[in-house]
Amino acid sequence: MTEPGTPTLDLLTVFLTVVDAGGFAAAARRLNRANSVISYAIANLETQLGLTLFDRDAAKSPVLTEEGRAVLAQARLIAADVAGLRAKAKGLLQGLEAEVHMVLDVMMPTARVVDALRAFRETFPTVTLRLHVEGLGAVTQMVLDGRATLGVAGPLDVVNGGEALETIAVGATLLIPVAAPDHPLSQGPNPPGAGRGHTQLVLTDRSHLTQGRDFAVASAHTWRLADLGAKHLLLKEGLGWGNMPEPLVREDLATGRLVRLDMPELVEAHYALHAIHRRDAPPGPATAFLIQRFRQQAA
Repeated sequence: MTEPGTPTLDLLTVFLTVVDAGGFAAAARRLNRANSVISYAIANLETQLGLTLFDRDAAKSPVLTEEGRAVLAQARLIAADVAGLRAKAKGLLQGLEAEVHMVLDVMMPTARVVDALRAFRETFPTVTLRLHVEGLGAVTQMVLDGRATLGVAGPLDVVNGGEALETIAVGATLLIPVAAPDHPLSQGPNPPGAGRGHTQLVLTDRSHLTQGRDFAVASAHTWRLADLGAKHLLLKEGLGWGNMPEPLVREDLATGRLVRLDMPELVEAHYALHAIHRRDAPPGPATAFLIQRFRQQAA
């Protein structure tokens, strides 16, 4: 059995043009080549592959054979891959990043993340995105370590290392105290300090930047969780009370799965968000686009 040859990209381009244009003569006009050149190219491609791609006797215009239809699907994939390669190379020549490593604070509202990523995909289809989600100082730590080129971090006054970073304000997330409807704190107005007598679910920092420091902790009895999703689940199960981003629990409040607590000392808090990058690593076009998108959202 003879092994098929390796067709050139030009032969595949001629083949695709014949299919898309509807015939040899139309492909010749589109490619500005002689009819004989198009016919020779298709014959050469068929010889290379050992297949008959067109049934030339079936109609006035050549019709794809079964083998031709199978080859067409693969040829389109190859053409798309080459087009993507050329687009990426063009972007690199223009200074566009090959990939962006971004880390987001877990408190960042999902709607804002989706909006930014959808716009990013449409504007920079050739740039690979690597996305991480962390909490508190772990966002800053990834940027300081160079594991992320861009971060959206929470309040930077709570972590060390800020002198090495450029920071851009990108709004804030509203945090509110909540609990399940059958929790004792959900039964009505609470006197100051009532939260101290009940288990508070607290998000912990996976980095060492805030080691030994607590934020918005009002109870003497706490459960520490490294995952906001786990905290959300335990709150709905009535295993404690805690502060949560309002956008994340908005539906739970509307359906009664969670209750916004009436606590005089913890009414609400604005969790400031900042886009950050290392001062010695200025953002490229794709990274700068994301920063600007987050700024526009905040505005």
